[in-house]
Amino acid sequence: MPFWHFNGHLQTILPSIQRKIDGVEYKRERISTPDNDFLDLDWSCRNNKRLVIVSHGLEGGADRHYCKGIVKLFNNNNWDALAWNCRSCSGELNKLPRFYHHGDVDDFKLVIDKAIDKGYKEIALVGFSMGGAISMNALGTDRFPMENIIGAVAVSTPIDLISSSDELEKKSKSFYNQKFFKKLKKKVIAKSQYMTDLDATPLLNDEIKSLRGFDEYYTAPLHGFNNAHDFYYNASVERRLDKIKKPVLILNAKNDPFLTGKSYPIDYVKTCDNIYLEVPKNGGHVGFCIVNSQFTYAEVRSLEFLNSQSSL
Repeated sequence: MPFWHFNGHLQTILPSIQRKIDGVEYKRERISTPDNDFLDLDWSCRNNKRLVIVSHGLEGGADRHYCKGIVKLFNNNNWDALAWNCRSCSGELNKLPRFYHHGDVDDFKLVIDKAIDKGYKEIALVGFSMGGAISMNALGTDRFPMENIIGAVAVSTPIDLISSSDELEKKSKSFYNQKFFKKLKKKVIAKSQYMTDLDATPLLNDEIKSLRGFDEYYTAPLHGFNNAHDFYYNASVERRLDKIKKPVLILNAKNDPFLTGKSYPIDYVKTCDNIYLEVPKNGGHVGFCIVNSQFTYAEVRSLEFLNSQSSL
């Protein structure tokens, strides 16, 4: 860890601002969804028989440094890579009022189906923050194609959304809360200009001022939940941990400013043969920088873990 990254906040913020990954050139594919919307998939292929699927965090995208870092490292080690973009995260707003969320496994299934159609013999998953929750929630469902999936890594992933939401609503965490909220607010206002059934008035009037308020008024009802609490409860990985049968590594730094104790399921992992938990002292939220390395500890550890699950 660089010496100037002396706490979890700097370890979170500085890589997001400063880190650049060169040499990744995506080939974009747009696929249609059953509800007449679209998803943008960014491929980086080297004619390998195994594929890593990378899922970004809240208001991220395939262009984020942590996605490109995984793509580049895995490409350099005999993996093809697919970094997919949740709805409205690819640089173009989607066609419907809805967006995406931590439990949005139906969209993720479309991505997995496309990868299987490409003929990959092995598929691995790496998800960051919300993307880690999507990956684990998908592995914990019985309607998800599992035959080609060899394992997953979830980095900086909230296992319990209720407590993580409580943490981000604290005054001391308002920087992160407002960063996400303002991006989502901007998208709703933009979409409301041509979607009459999407009302941005509460945002324009500053009636909603935080991420939880946004989830209460928009995320929950737009995605079939009763309210924010119902969304947090039902979209939490904690609900599905015992249903995950594939090998999964949870990599959550001890000083992650987004997470609480419930995101470090130490007692559960002790009784489970396929879920592994690593809690480095440092790393922040999706940080994990290493001195004099273009790749982070999370990226290097993801490759090591998933290579250990591969037979190719």
